[in-house]
Amino acid sequence: MIPLETGLLEGLGRLDARADRVTGVQVDSRRIVPGDLFVAVGRGSEYVEDALRQGAAATLVPDDAFAALGRIGRAVRDRSSARVVGITGSMGKTSTKDILAALCAPSARTIAAEASYNNEIGVPLTLCRLEPDIEVCILELAMRGFGQIAHLCEIAQPEVGIITNVGPVHLELVDSVDGVRRAKGELITALPPGGTAIVPFDFPVDRDDIDVVRVAPESVQPAGERALVGGVSFNFTARHQAQNAAAALAALDALGLPRPKSVEVDFSRWRGEEGELPGGGLLINDAYNANPVSMRAALAYLAERAEDRRRVAILGDMAELGRTGPDYHREVGEAAAELGVDELLAVGDLARGYLEGGVSGRWVANVHDALRQVDDVVRPGDAVLVKASRAVGLEAVAAALTKVPAA
Repeated sequence: MIPLETGLLEGLGRLDARADRVTGVQVDSRRIVPGDLFVAVGRGSEYVEDALRQGAAATLVPDDAFAALGRIGRAVRDRSSARVVGITGSMGKTSTKDILAALCAPSARTIAAEASYNNEIGVPLTLCRLEPDIEVCILELAMRGFGQIAHLCEIAQPEVGIITNVGPVHLELVDSVDGVRRAKGELITALPPGGTAIVPFDFPVDRDDIDVVRVAPESVQPAGERALVGGVSFNFTARHQAQNAAAALAALDALGLPRPKSVEVDFSRWRGEEGELPGGGLLINDAYNANPVSMRAALAYLAERAEDRRRVAILGDMAELGRTGPDYHREVGEAAAELGVDELLAVGDLARGYLEGGVSGRWVANVHDALRQVDDVVRPGDAVLVKASRAVGLEAVAAALTKVPAA
């Protein structure tokens, strides 16, 4: 991290400074290394002494954790010459971030958000990893309602903004897909004059003082176990990743960095991970999150990858859809039937709606009940998709199928 004087932390809460400056920021005392600032978020105040024993240069029990982290992150950002890319969208944010990081790394000193560090805590923590020689910083920006992306942009000051897509997510707070579009559009509003907006082909942009790159629908050109997108060879074959790759390539061009001939993307956990199952079976572990658009894409990918295998979908609730939730679950069930899913295990209250779509299957209330059903549902040689909103915890089912610990 670009060093910060501990004097800049005054007024943010209860500060215990053991040095004149800090060289890193953590909210988990177990990750402290000498020179770090420990910011006690939530119950973190119980671990202040642990952080000091680990060598923390300072500890802060903030009056307002989000405000304190935002101020610290902005201070580090203001001292950096790195070019910041902000990525938002209804789905594909993390994968696009992973792809862009892999594209940038060969030609520029790059940092990118860990996993899904995309909120009022995660974005400042990523900015606090900025070192003096970092050239590109890639951030993922999430929202649950209006104003949140604007707030994150005030901290991060991105000059390139990517909107991967717009779909029915977080409808409980923004009511409609148009509301999602307005909330995501806060990223475009925040860009500086001369910045670059990379948006879906039909996304409205009213500014004439920024460059606007519209990403048309992209298709995968299969090349064995790889795919060609924009002349670059990637280590994936999923069709929905082609659109993410196209957006990432547009950002790479906006940064003025060269396109490599081939790239290996290290995708974040539980996002389309593939593994072998007994009897020549296949597991697609996409358990990190779900919405109606990503569910359809994942089911289509299951159908494509299954070949002559039996198709099994273990699907949990899609959260935060508000009053439209039951309809969307039924529509996903209809899509499963159309795509030839042979058996569906629905997990959660809303997931019961999948079975109303005409697909064959059974329902259980929660992940614990699902674990008891797995051996009956999945046979040797099956192709299995596991997908749900994060709160359902279906990674435990994927772990049970592969006999690998979930975390």
